[in-house]
Amino acid sequence: MKKVFCSIFGHHYSVSKKITMHIKEYKCVHCDKQVTTDVSGNLSNLTPELQEINQTLENLYQRRHGAVHQVA
Repeated sequence: MKKVFCSIFGHHYSVSKKITMHIKEYKCVHCDKQVTTDVSGNLSNLTPELQEINQTLENLYQRRHGAVHQVA
């Protein structure tokens, strides 16, 4: 039923994880579809490859910026 809602009205994404200041992962509150921002700033489906890239990017970002900018 929730997928029908999204197919009619579209997805309602909320931020599920902040990777950097500009890259975030989003999750639909209705159907749990996951997307992330790509290099162009557009939303792309969150594939295992993109998850791994985001994890590596998050680790590099945390090392560079330290504990001052804690990523949620």
